[in-house]
Amino acid sequence: MEGSGGGSGSVATHVKQRTHEAWRICQGYTDKTRPHPTYRWIGTLVVVLIYCLRIYYLKGFYYITCLLGVYLVILFVDFVTPLYLPDDDDDDDEDSDGPTLPIRASDEFKPFIRFLPEFKFWYSTTNAICIAFLITFFSVFNVPVNNWPFLLVIDWVACFLILMNKPVAHMQKYNYSPWNFGKKVDSIALNYDL
Repeated sequence: MEGSGGGSGSVATHVKQRTHEAWRICQGYTDKTRPHPTYRWIGTLVVVLIYCLRIYYLKGFYYITCLLGVYLVILFVDFVTPLYLPDDDDDDDEDSDGPTLPIRASDEFKPFIRFLPEFKFWYSTTNAICIAFLITFFSVFNVPVNNWPFLLVIDWVACFLILMNKPVAHMQKYNYSPWNFGKKVDSIALNYDL
């Protein structure tokens, strides 16, 4: 009796060790890509292209693609949202818990800190696309959709407009931009959004 229990325990331990080793290898490669955002996003675009070609040739999995699109919109909204939003009711900055955006011209410069850092945005985006790609190998997830162009385009655009309404209004109200294009960057102040 003891031998059979010990055998299954050793198999479980062996599987756990192999899983941990695989996770460490993947984590090592992921950490090596951290300082190369351009190449990371090019790789993600290649994965998106492969996914789109698979969906096109299968002529199915539109519901999964729509869910993927909504998830990517939610990630994008988190990416362009600042970590600390100033309260609309409160005008004094003394009570805030963390750094806030400058509201008046006399306020000191405070850098834009994202709610979702770029690296985590890329990682979550790539993971979601890879998982959706793997799902396309199982026909049980191929839910029939009567009007797929409406589902994919109109619903996605509506979701994007609804979710982006508040962040865009906030950007206009406090006059800031989450993009780094055209901004002066101090080489000492560079960070990789840990």
